[in-house]
Amino acid sequence: MNNALDSIDLHLIRILHTVLTESNVSRAAMRLGSTQPAVSAALRRLRAITGDELLVRSGNAMVPTAFGASLIEPSACILREAQRLLGGAAPFDAMHTTRLFRLAAADYMDPAFLPQLIATLKREAPQCGVDVLPLSATLDYRHALAAGDVDAVLGNWLEPPQDLHLAPLIEDDIVCLVAANHPALRRGLDLEQYLQAEHVAPSPLRAAGEGVIDQHLHHLGLQRNVTVHCAFFNLIPGLVARSLLVLTTGRRFCQRYVDAGMAVRILPCPVPFPPLTYYLLWHARVHLDAAHRWLRAHVREAATQTHG
Repeated sequence: MNNALDSIDLHLIRILHTVLTESNVSRAAMRLGSTQPAVSAALRRLRAITGDELLVRSGNAMVPTAFGASLIEPSACILREAQRLLGGAAPFDAMHTTRLFRLAAADYMDPAFLPQLIATLKREAPQCGVDVLPLSATLDYRHALAAGDVDAVLGNWLEPPQDLHLAPLIEDDIVCLVAANHPALRRGLDLEQYLQAEHVAPSPLRAAGEGVIDQHLHHLGLQRNVTVHCAFFNLIPGLVARSLLVLTTGRRFCQRYVDAGMAVRILPCPVPFPPLTYYLLWHARVHLDAAHRWLRAHVREAATQTHG
């Protein structure tokens, strides 16, 4: 059996197991979808490799030798492991999984969305864990996705990354949020006034980078007067309520502060913007993973349930 591993392959092990369990070359050939001469030739190879007859005649039948019989279960085990390794992932068992799902999400996501998502995940997979991390300038989300440090990223991009898989989740129109006593509520807000006003903007995701609003303005050859950046998006409406700052963002985000009774109001934006689109991003390494496909389906479902 010197150099046996160099002389054998998975197909030969399958023939070995079938011949030994059938104890008949013709029946083995039928099971394998092969021909009797081909199986007989493979049996000769196996005999040469092992130094054993493996299958011998006993009266009118063929029976495995003692050594051949000892190979039946090990060969079956090898075939089972090969099937597990190469035959595709097992179905995802949500009810019993203990997997930890890690999401990086922007804090300007609708406050109803993540509670809806996590409630669904915990109902369908009660033993799973969920970590929600901030999508911020300190997180290199591309590297985190590639390394498996996060499973998915939720946020908005004017032009989403083309090197990642993505699914659009939510669309929103762009408006301006101002204090309830802002002069623009009386006089209106035209393009010139908009560009000259003092603006507050979320801190960009990249150092020295631009957010989606300023990217679009730049494409139009326009520049607004941003005097305040804030890394905590949910604090910005409070800043707006106590100042003459203007926030430009999605209507849904602004509306929840108006509805909550904060001293802020919504104005139409004088700049034409495309819809603000929120995306789900993930890496190719998990694209076909059954658990990740389950997660993505529930992310999309939560987006539909909370935003119609």
